[in-house]
Formats: sequence, structure tokens, C-alpha cells
Amino acid sequence: VDVTNYVLWESGQPLHAFDLNRISGGRIIVRQALPGEKLVTLDGENRDLTTSHLVIADAVGPLALAGIMGGAASEVSAATTDVFIESAHFNPKAVRLGSKDLGLSTDASHRFERGADPLACSAAAQRAAGLIVEIAGGEVLSGTLDVNDTTLEWNLSGTLQLERLAAFGGIELGQDKTRERLEGLGFEISAATEGSLEVIVPSWRYYDFKPTAAPDPGTIKDSVFEADLFEEILRLEGYENIPSALPAIGNPDPGSSDGYACRERIRRLVASCGYAEAVNFSFHDEASDAAIQCLNKEREPRRIANPLSENYTVMRRSLLPGLAKVAAYNQDRGAQGVRLFEIGHLFPSSDAEDSEEFEVVALVAGGTLGSSWQRICELDLFDVKGVVELLAREHDESFFFRSANLPGFVDGTGAEVRIESVEGDLVGHIGRLEGDLKFPIFAAEVKRSAFRGDAVQGIKTPSRQPGVAADITLTHALTIDWGSLSSAVESFSSSHLESFGLKSRYVGAGVPSGAVNTTIILNYRARDRSLTQEEVNESVEALAQELSSRFIWDGGGA
Repeated sequence: VDVTNYVLWESGQPLHAFDLNRISGGRIIVRQALPGEKLVTLDGENRDLTTSHLVIADAVGPLALAGIMGGAASEVSAATTDVFIESAHFNPKAVRLGSKDLGLSTDASHRFERGADPLACSAAAQRAAGLIVEIAGGEVLSGTLDVNDTTLEWNLSGTLQLERLAAFGGIELGQDKTRERLEGLGFEISAATEGSLEVIVPSWRYYDFKPTAAPDPGTIKDSVFEADLFEEILRLEGYENIPSALPAIGNPDPGSSDGYACRERIRRLVASCGYAEAVNFSFHDEASDAAIQCLNKEREPRRIANPLSENYTVMRRSLLPGLAKVAAYNQDRGAQGVRLFEIGHLFPSSDAEDSEEFEVVALVAGGTLGSSWQRICELDLFDVKGVVELLAREHDESFFFRSANLPGFVDGTGAEVRIESVEGDLVGHIGRLEGDLKFPIFAAEVKRSAFRGDAVQGIKTPSRQPGVAADITLTHALTIDWGSLSSAVESFSSSHLESFGLKSRYVGAGVPSGAVNTTIILNYRARDRSLTQEEVNESVEALAQELSSRFIWDGGGA
């Protein structure tokens, strides 16, 4: 018994000595324990075994727990004259599970759990037999009983690329030095070509290099094997001798991408307008999803299989529910006004053809700014609309707003946001949010892809020439919105029209029922000369005729 312990410490291979005369039938069997079997181990404990335990048995029953501890029934004693030495390689997982299940940890199980040398069994048994004869006398019977699976290859092999070693460690070692390091650790070099070495791992390092799933038995061709070899070589070279260096980045820095640049530009512009950025969860409840207009409202939301709670059951299709809750949270805590924005991804239904997520920009604003000591300003829809128009202008885009009744927005305040230059593509919506709020909240949501133009660079110097202002008043149906009028002005206006805007809309005495008087202010200016009043009058008259032909009130609501 002392010899088997000595060889364990000397070679790392656990052994077990049986009293041969106490093995029934003169042979041993390695098998799974049978249901209901028991074994009294060398520590005197009576162990209840299950089919998950691996045992060494004879013709009668279990003699030992394989790889863990022997049994008292076959224990070597002072009366023993014939010794049977068992030297085996056991599966680490089987030993670990059995040791944990029985709460029994030994020197043998400690080594088998971590992977003993698969090829050390024969040498360890012969070493033990020789020591017993040398110290205690006796005779070693000729031959051994050797059972093993010859199809298993315990010497793993792979290729080491010297160029990759240099890139990994940041140091050039050369082929000769690399080979010297590996061979000094017991690795075998089976072939060497320019720039690479074919390396065979010694059997006692099998479990250090064994992958979770090798493509072929006994062969490793994955990068993990190569990286493990790098670590062995660099450890001997000395980590203190390896220069510090940052790893090379093969892909471009995310900050240099077009999407990143556009997102940061939008973030700076909106923040400069006094809006604070919010970050919400990417999911919310179905009621919130259904309550507010989505850019893909015709489809069902993408449901979460294992939601955190009933408040987070679907992937968001709009940022506005989250921002509305944040605005209400601030209202409940006494905020007199809120201005918030968020940039984030939306997630369409998974069964839709165009189901890829996309990014949007959302804004909410409401309440008042300032104080009675200075000046109190009430936030309204045009504060939000102005920020959207600023973003469009800064990206050289032009939006128009078409009134529409949209879910989640108060009737009469909602509008679709469309791009004028792309056949009126729908890119967002704007309006006053519904809900029980302490003060009105106005919101907008626009696809980030709508800001596809390049950022406007530099500052445009104003003309030094004097400008001329003029008004046009048009009577038209209430159903015609400002977006339609402004588009018509832009499409027909002369090159000298510097700017225009809505001056007033009047409904009352002198205006037919169902109609409205809209007054548009026009500002004309030339960059090279002063315009004459006659030139301005001609442009105004031509524009008035064009608008009248398109939007003239005919008494029937046209």
C-alpha cells in the first residue's frame, strides 16, 4: 500500500492494490453499479450505490469505487500474500460526479477528475511491482492483463504558425528557439516547414489541450490549440520580457461609420435645443404598444417568450410609450415642463418580410419654461415641430406635414411626417399625446434614415441687398392643411423668394362656413442687386394666381 501511494506521488498515476485471494472468481469487472448495491469502503463507511456510480467488481459484487476508493472486502492486510495491482485510466467526468454524489474526495479522485496521463497505466503498474519485490520480496508473475481501446489516440497534434505566434505575443522568437521551448516541455515536433511547426502533445498534457469537440479523434485544428501553445512558449520566455502593446483592430472604429456620425450629430442638435436624452427598455406592455401610433401599425408586435414581468411583454414598435411614461414621472414630481428625446431601435413583427429593426428619433415636450421673474414660455406642438424641421434642414432634407387622425394622438393635432423629395415617403408622425396628464405633452417620432442627406457645412452669408416683404391672403377649405400650401409655394416660387411663412389663419365674420382665410408672408431678396417693387408685385401676383387655381374656395368645400 505504501508503494502504490509512493508511485501516485512519483508519477501522478493512481493505483490500487487488491488482496488477490479475496477476489471471487479470480477476475475483476469494471461496470456501473446495480440498483440497490452497497459497498463498505476503506474508511469504514457503508455506501449506497446507484447506476451512476462506476465500480470495480468481482463475481460476487463491488470491490471498489473506480478512481475514488477501494473496498474493505478486498483490502490488503498483514495476512496478504498475493497482491493484484490495478492501474487504470478513468473518465474524469464519471469520477467527478461519483465523488461529488458520495461526498468522498481522495488523492486518486483529485487526479482523475483533472485528467491523469492516459498512457501511464502500464509503466506505473510495473514500477509498483518492481518496488514491492525490491523492498518486500516476492515474485512478479510474467505478463500483464492489458485491456484498452486501440482506436483512441491520446497524442493530440496540430500546427503552430510562427507568424501568428509573433502577432499574438508581440515578440519574434524564431523557429529554433520556439522548437527548443516546446521540446523542453515534452512536446514532439513531427515536422517543420518554413514558418510553421507540426506539434504533438505528450499524453500527460492531453486534458490541457483537449477541445470540447475535436473534428477528428486525436487531432486538433482549432485556434484554441494554437493559443495554448503560445501560452506555453511565452511563459518560458518570461512575461516580463514581452513588450506591452495594444492589439491591432482589424475592423473600423464604430465612431467612423456613417450611422454613428449621423446619430451623434442628431444627439448634439437636439440637446442644443434644450432636450435631455432618455434611455428606456426595448420592450413594454401590449396596452402601451396598442395605444400609440407605430410606423408599422398594421402588423402584430413581436412577443417575448420569457418576459421580465407583465409590463414588458412585447418588443417596442415606438419610443413614445417609454418617453410618455418618463414625462408623466417628471410631472408627478412637480416638474413644470419637460423636454426629452431618445434615439433607439424599433422591432417589427418577426413574421413580416421587412422584419429588420430600424432606428428612430423621438421627442416629447410640454409644460412651461422660465419663471415669473424672467419670462414664462409655454411649450406647444410647434416647439417639437421646429426641432424636427431643424434636423431636416441640417441634413439638407425637406419634410412636409400632412394632417391625420392617428392612434394615441388627440384628434385634430396629429400629422404624418413625409419626405418631399422621395415621393412623399412616410417617415414619422407628430401630435399631442392622449392620456391623463397634468399638462399637454406634444411628441414626434421620425426614422433616423430620413436624415439621409449630408450635414449642411459652413454658414451661408446673408445678402447685403435690402429685402421686400409682401402678403397673400387666400380663402380655401378648412380641410386643406398648411403642408399642402407650403409645398405649392415652394414648387412655384421665383428664385428671389428668400423665405415665407404662415402669418395668420382666420375663421369668422366675412369668411364662408367651412372655409378659412390664410395669410402668407413672403420675403423677397436678390443677392446681386436691389429688387424693384414691380418685380416683387409680378412674383406675388403670379403666385397668388397659382394658389387660387389650386385651392380657391368654390363654396362647396373644395
